[in-house]
Parts: sequence; C-alpha cells; structure tokens
Amino acid sequence: MIKTQNLTSLYPKLIKTLLVLPVMLAVQTVQADGMDSVKMFYEKTQAVRANFHQTVTDRQGRKVQEVHGTMQLKRPNKFRWDYNKPYEQQIISDGKQVWLYDTELAQVTVRDTTKALGSSPAALLAGGKAIEESFTLSNTDNKDSLDWVSAKPKDKESGFEKILLGFKDNQIQEMSLVDSFGHHTKIVFTNVEVNPSLNEKSFLFKAPKGVDVVGE
Repeated sequence: MIKTQNLTSLYPKLIKTLLVLPVMLAVQTVQADGMDSVKMFYEKTQAVRANFHQTVTDRQGRKVQEVHGTMQLKRPNKFRWDYNKPYEQQIISDGKQVWLYDTELAQVTVRDTTKALGSSPAALLAGGKAIEESFTLSNTDNKDSLDWVSAKPKDKESGFEKILLGFKDNQIQEMSLVDSFGHHTKIVFTNVEVNPSLNEKSFLFKAPKGVDVVGE
C-alpha cells in the first residue's frame, strides 16, 4: 500500500515531464534543422535558378517597392538578378567583378567582387563554405513552416542590421533583410531549381552602347 501511494504521488511529476519533454525536443529539432539546412545548402547546392518576389517596406511598415524577377547563382560568387519593370535592373557577377545596370538611368556601376560582396546578402547565397568568416550564423524561431537561420554580418559597415534565411527541405525559400535605415526587404523564391545546368554566358556582362560605366 505504501509503495502504491509513493508511485501515485509521482504521477503528476511524470505527466509534467512527458508533456514538457516533447516540447523541448521539438525546439531542439527545429534548431538543428535550421543549421542542418544551411550546412546542406552550402555543401550540396552548387547552383540555383528561381523566380523571386521582392517587397520593401520602410520603418513605419509602409510599402515603398514591389518587384518581381529571376535569379541565378553558381558557386563561387557567380550570380545574376534580373529585376522586371517598373524597377528594371540587372545585377551580375562573373566571380571577379559585379555589375549593376540601371536601365532607367542608363548607367552601369562595376566593382571588384571582393569589395562589392563582403557581408552582403548576395555573398550569403552565392558564397562558399567559408561563409562563417563573414557572418555569425545562429538558429531562430520556426515560422511559416520554414526553418529560419539568422546571419549577422561581422562587418559593422555592411549596411545590414539583420538577415534571415528561410529553408524548406534544405532549399532556400525566403530572405528577410533589415538595413541600417530600417527598411525591411522580403524576398520570396518560387520555382526553385537546385543544381540546374546554367549557361556561363549568363554571368557575363557587356555594357550597351551609350551607357555610362562608373567604377572601373
């Protein structure tokens, strides 16, 4: 009888333990999944092609820009972002130089890749395994069925206060950026192709006639 009473007195504690333990394990699993996604993304993904939808809001939450486009990347440091109208631009890197072509201004800005990328979002996606040299990576809360990872730039002059990467099945699905002016940029990727065959010519740029080239 005494043994039965002692065992019964343990039930509340056992129930609490069983209820809390799955929650604790779930939190640990989410965190592991986030970092595992990042690891798999850099180790297994050598190229990506996708469509994207980008929205920018100001510090007060007002939408200041919305644009669609296409993105291609190939490691190391080759990428191409084509922004459609009304904000028509091209950002292209051949791994050595980065060109930003603004069709409305008829101007191209060109910079050396090592100077242009640094701790930029482009470096996060197209960079190599040594990404932790420029960013401090850590798990963050699971949201919208995605595994999220925080990437904090180590360079205080990067221009970005906060960068988040959202993954599903080890594939990049979303990016969330907050710059030093308080603007929030949300980039949602769709029709994501992992390791497609990409034409090397996609990462080459030749300035059209009559376009000003700055920075060479």
